[in-house]
Amino acid sequence: MAFDHAYYDRYYFDPRTAVASRAEMRARAQLIGAFIAHVGLPVRRMLDAGCGTGLLRQPLKRALPKATYVGLEASEYLCRRYGWVSGDVRKFRPDEPFDLVICYDVLQYLGPRDAAMALANLARLCRGVLYFSALTCADWRNNCDRSRTDSNVYLREGEWYRARLRRAFREVGAGFWLRRAAPLTLWELESAG
Repeated sequence: MAFDHAYYDRYYFDPRTAVASRAEMRARAQLIGAFIAHVGLPVRRMLDAGCGTGLLRQPLKRALPKATYVGLEASEYLCRRYGWVSGDVRKFRPDEPFDLVICYDVLQYLGPRDAAMALANLARLCRGVLYFSALTCADWRNNCDRSRTDSNVYLREGEWYRARLRRAFREVGAGFWLRRAAPLTLWELESAG
């Protein structure tokens, strides 16, 4: 898949065909910030793995003003345009892990082996909270607007992702996962399992 100017024109820059709006991403960043405040996680470093056009950057910085934001992106076009860190979520190895890692709608673009490698690397990258989402078979059937959603992806069952994430994380719900080693406490009924 070529994540070039034409791809981003179609799915991000043209308001008639964009898959996400600024308002939606502001709300998502507010949700992430509220959850971080709820669990009491001090966030010094956050990673947006597959940050795309950076729609989460400013709202996340407002929600978490003491945190440094790192945007990781595989698209050479976007790295040139926005100055993101050029890298691959499967292999990215920073000097130290991040308190918060966001990986939103990225892994459906990777085949099964590469997606599994990326999920294993997310466990190395994250020491606190992971916010994760990927387009699944059920989402394709029931939830997404197919006229605005890229169909050139690998559709998998949600359980495929959950089984791999559970190796290092506890599922909370609403896309949130707590790193098993993190000293964060949630009440029983606040967790998904």
